[in-house]
Amino acid sequence: MPPQNNINRPHDFMGGLARRETGDFTTDKRVLALVGMALIIGTGGAFAAWVLVSLISLVTNLVWYGQFSIAAASLAGAHRSVWMVLIPVIGGLVIGLMARFGSEKIRGHGIPEAIEAILIGGSRMSPKVAILKPLSSAISIGTGGPFGAEGPIIMTGGAIGSLFAQCFHLSAAERKTLLVAGAAAGMTAIFGSPVAAIMLAVELLLFEWKPRSFIPVAVAACVAVSWRPFLFQAGPLFPKQFHMDLPWWGILLCAGVGVLAGIQSGILTTLLYKIEDFFESLPIHWMWWPALGGLVIGLGGLIEPRALGIGYDLIDGMLNSSLLPTAILTILLVKATIWLVALSSGTSGGVLAPLLIFGGALGWLAGLVLPGDPGFWALLGMAAMMGGTMRAPLTGTFFAVELTGDVSALLPILAATVAAYAVTVLLLRRSILTEKIARRGQHITREYGIDPFEFARARDIMIKDVDTLPAHMTVAEATGFFVSALKTHRVYPVLDDNGVPKGLVSRGDALRWQQQEELSGQMLGDVVSDTSLPLAHPDDKVGYVVDLMLATDTGRIPIVDPASGQLRGLVARKDLLRLRRAHSVSETDRQPYFGSRKTLQDGHI
Repeated sequence: MPPQNNINRPHDFMGGLARRETGDFTTDKRVLALVGMALIIGTGGAFAAWVLVSLISLVTNLVWYGQFSIAAASLAGAHRSVWMVLIPVIGGLVIGLMARFGSEKIRGHGIPEAIEAILIGGSRMSPKVAILKPLSSAISIGTGGPFGAEGPIIMTGGAIGSLFAQCFHLSAAERKTLLVAGAAAGMTAIFGSPVAAIMLAVELLLFEWKPRSFIPVAVAACVAVSWRPFLFQAGPLFPKQFHMDLPWWGILLCAGVGVLAGIQSGILTTLLYKIEDFFESLPIHWMWWPALGGLVIGLGGLIEPRALGIGYDLIDGMLNSSLLPTAILTILLVKATIWLVALSSGTSGGVLAPLLIFGGALGWLAGLVLPGDPGFWALLGMAAMMGGTMRAPLTGTFFAVELTGDVSALLPILAATVAAYAVTVLLLRRSILTEKIARRGQHITREYGIDPFEFARARDIMIKDVDTLPAHMTVAEATGFFVSALKTHRVYPVLDDNGVPKGLVSRGDALRWQQQEELSGQMLGDVVSDTSLPLAHPDDKVGYVVDLMLATDTGRIPIVDPASGQLRGLVARKDLLRLRRAHSVSETDRQPYFGSRKTLQDGHI
């Protein structure tokens, strides 16, 4: 029997990381602990949403109507006066001061900041952000800012999840899961859209699709929607059943509305960052920018007061076709203008509700010449605008269905949203969310795929015909071997008489041994024998082999038979690069199969 000391040795040098059994998923029982935490975070996110909405209503009632109330208030009836211009300016000034002397992270609409915390900050958020973000957003929206509450609550809910996670011994990946769980819970509580919130997490925030993260996020969303009847209302936010009976070719009209929304999205995104560039060129500190944005908001309010604030009444009016065409066109132009300027100025507020209004207005106006209820086309425009602008087509689709409760509109909504998504992906390199991150020097990709290192096995890439050295070779013989001009490898495995690896010897070792004459007569196997030699098996994932290389700071891993311990191959860094190259070629190498020379030779036609 060959010696077994190298076969069943525990891989302590991996820092606790051991080879995993083959399976579809890597999730283990720790997900249950995350689920338990998600129950608490889902509740926290729901109540944070209630606090944010109440603060917005309180500020709105105080500054516009002089009432101390948290009842929902619309600015459609606000009196046109100089005060209408001054209120947004004062609100912007307060936000600028909060951002400069409190936390600069409260600037913007929240989702890019959440993404940055996930990808760059180890999913750690500060308590200051959890307090200042909802407060600044309430001031911004309550003083007339044309924003939504979803961005701030995503940031606030995420901060709650992150802060809770920081109280425990969790990895960065686990903290990310709880951060996103809080964000999904907050969005669910405000809109009553648990499925859309979960899809938002998958398409925008998690940057993965694993049970380890998906299950806790889904649990938090379900907990939040369970609290919603007690905090807000039961059922859809804008209940509506359209019962549209489109002809077979009507799906093309739906896609056409999506194309229009995609073009609209591209124009608005481009204008947004051009205006932001303008603010960057101003010779004043950014603290004053929100006040300038507030001035534009106030002037827009003089033209159309209904363009101020969140505008849920506008969404309801478009879905139910209770607004006149001239009013919708005016609201679209005014709200788009003040939203672009205000958001570019760095004030605090979300983008989702404005996007719904912009897309809904475009869809409603197009619906005047399309068959059926214009409100139906408004719904398609809302979903398409959201899905295309945020590059989250499934989120936009399910969000529109959950907002209205009209499941029959699922297919038309999907067609419109996917069409808008295709247009924006082809028009713009980045979305309205990731462009801001890229401008800060962090370039991300949102395309998911199978990691080739996790898909391939060591046997697929290993060198099978390995040049080796015998363990009974002397050090002097090994030194002479390496100085031979015919020998080109830098490292050789050393095998005993049974073909079991005893260690690795390199040219550097040979050079060092030349200065140590006392070693010249010793056997190579005695000198290089290493009880912690990293070994892998042919069926191990290449990802595991890479982990071994990183943990042991070596560029070559012997591949041995798991039963006998005999050498079967060797994996080097260049083999990993070849695998990466093969994966890239599969994306770019285009050629026909039928009719090709290979097909003719194989006799497949």
